[in-house]
Amino acid sequence: MAMIGLLEVFIAFLFFLVFQCYLLHKKSLGQPILKNWPFLGMLPGMLPQIPRIYDWTVEVLEATNLTFYFKGPWLSGTHMLFTADPKNIHHILSSNFGNYPKGPEFKKIFDVLGEGILTVDHEMWEELRKSNHTIFHNQDFEKLSLSSNTSKLKEGLVPFLDNAAHENITIDLQDVFQRFMFDTSSILMTGFDPMSLSIDLPEVEFGEAADTGEEAIYYRHFKPVTLWRLQNRMGIGLERKMRTSLETVNRMFAKIISSKRKEELSRGEKEPSTDALTYYMNVDTTKYKLLKPNNDTFIRDVTFSLLLAGRDTTSSALTWFFWLLSKHPQVMAKIRHEIKTKFDPTDLEKLVYLHAALNESMRLYPPLPFNHKSPAKQDELPSGHRVEPDSKIVICIYALGRMKSVWGEDALDFKPERWIAENGGFRSEPSYKFMAFNAGPRTCLGKHLAFLQMKIVAVEIIRNYDFKVIEGLKIEAIPSIVLRMKNGLKVKVTKKI
Repeated sequence: MAMIGLLEVFIAFLFFLVFQCYLLHKKSLGQPILKNWPFLGMLPGMLPQIPRIYDWTVEVLEATNLTFYFKGPWLSGTHMLFTADPKNIHHILSSNFGNYPKGPEFKKIFDVLGEGILTVDHEMWEELRKSNHTIFHNQDFEKLSLSSNTSKLKEGLVPFLDNAAHENITIDLQDVFQRFMFDTSSILMTGFDPMSLSIDLPEVEFGEAADTGEEAIYYRHFKPVTLWRLQNRMGIGLERKMRTSLETVNRMFAKIISSKRKEELSRGEKEPSTDALTYYMNVDTTKYKLLKPNNDTFIRDVTFSLLLAGRDTTSSALTWFFWLLSKHPQVMAKIRHEIKTKFDPTDLEKLVYLHAALNESMRLYPPLPFNHKSPAKQDELPSGHRVEPDSKIVICIYALGRMKSVWGEDALDFKPERWIAENGGFRSEPSYKFMAFNAGPRTCLGKHLAFLQMKIVAVEIIRNYDFKVIEGLKIEAIPSIVLRMKNGLKVKVTKKI
């Protein structure tokens, strides 16, 4: 009973704190630089900014020479250093990589991913990185990727778009891309086709669970660990939904892993499948001593992280890309002309302008809008800011792509030409300036496959369909660790003659 009483007092205090923050934030509303209040820190000014955190980071970092220190309430553990300074980013992710693991705070916030490659550090990360590299550069795995994308295009996406055009119905392109990527990523990572992209649009429990979990993880960044863990145990708000989502994911993977193990027992002398799940179930433990092929939880963690990354990042990139094309018909016209004159299904690298437009879209709307790091030891960043061990550093990828001091006065413009060299070829930018695929040793291993998928889908749609975003649709990003549209991308589709 005493514990319950203390808990009630604690919750009452939290409500009081939130109410005080509501009263106080009005004084700092509209100001990019937040006032540091006694005890409450900068929280009063931050609360109204959380729903628009991406755009706020652009404003505050532009006003503070690319690096800003946020002070949370006393003893809350929510102090954070926000940065979009390419020099700091290069220092953290490359030149001093060893001092900047994901860190213990990251593992707590992203606990649902377990021992997947997105959360682990040190020796475990090195072994997962090497084993992932082996998979992604395996010829059979690459063939599986191409065949799954091609078949899903012909048997899923094209029939769906043809039906939408014939029936003159409104569709949500964001949902369509998520379904396409869920199906193809699941085939590639688990060998299982959930067949979520079809004309009748079946319910996708995994997709709903993933979206809810990503939103909950986003808000964990702004709460003390003790608070969100208490909410999780009590089943309150997003944390309650997070628990339910995790149960859904675990049920799905339990079925897939069980089925795959039975398949492995009965295959005899036949060659194993080339999906990632099969690979990790048969991984060479003499070469990778920390990997656990017989542990279902470990197998779930590894494949869940890969599936989540494959589904969410590419579908996000495609969604924002097609919205930008709807706003810039001149870019669409140039891509169509390039496809008409240079398209070669065996060599998509010839579509230089398409590649440039995809990069430009991800510069403005990166699928992962921020990255979270923690120094193992005290350090001083190139910007002059000192960081303490295990402190939180947030690399603001969304803001980085919009900094005028980094990209020029036209930083907010959608301009694929900035990626075209004078000789007509593609012009690359350093990864610490363009971070859509991370930078340094943790650079995304699936970059080539992601571009291949995006180009296959983009070419198919741009060649054969016109689409128009419905009038009055409000385009805004939902607060989440993945940049998704809050209201989806609702469009009407017509088939080109």
